[in-house]
Amino acid sequence: MKIFSYVLGAIVLISASGAASAQDAMEGAVLYERHCATCHGLDAKGGGPMAGVLLVPPADLTRLAASEEGGNFPLLRVVRRIDGRDPLVAHGSPMPVYGDFFEGDDTAMKTASGQPLLTSRPVADLVTYLKEIQQ
Repeated sequence: MKIFSYVLGAIVLISASGAASAQDAMEGAVLYERHCATCHGLDAKGGGPMAGVLLVPPADLTRLAASEEGGNFPLLRVVRRIDGRDPLVAHGSPMPVYGDFFEGDDTAMKTASGQPLLTSRPVADLVTYLKEIQQ
C-alpha cells in the first residue's frame, strides 16, 4: 500500500509539473522572437521588417486585450489565429507560415469563462507570453 501511495504521488507530481511547464512565457518569448518578430516587430507593435510587404499590416500584439470589450485578453481568438483554425487571408496561408512547428504535443488552456481549449504546447507558450505583454 505504501508503494502504491509513492507511485501515485509521483504520477501526480509529474502530471502537475508537465501542466505547469506547458504554459511557459519565457519559452513563448523565445518563440515570439524566432517566429513572429519578423512581421510584428521585437516590441510586438506591428513594425517588423517584413510588415511593409504584407497585404494587411500586422497587429499591435500589445493591445489585444485593450481592443476587446471589457479589456479581456481574447484567448480563443488568438489561439485559433496562431494555430490556423482561424486563418488570416493576408498571410496567404495559415499563420504562422511556419505551420507544422506549432502542431502536436497538445496541452489545455482555459478561456476567461473557464472553457477548456486544447492547443499545442508551443502555441500555449506563445499565447502566455502575449498575455504578459498586454498594455
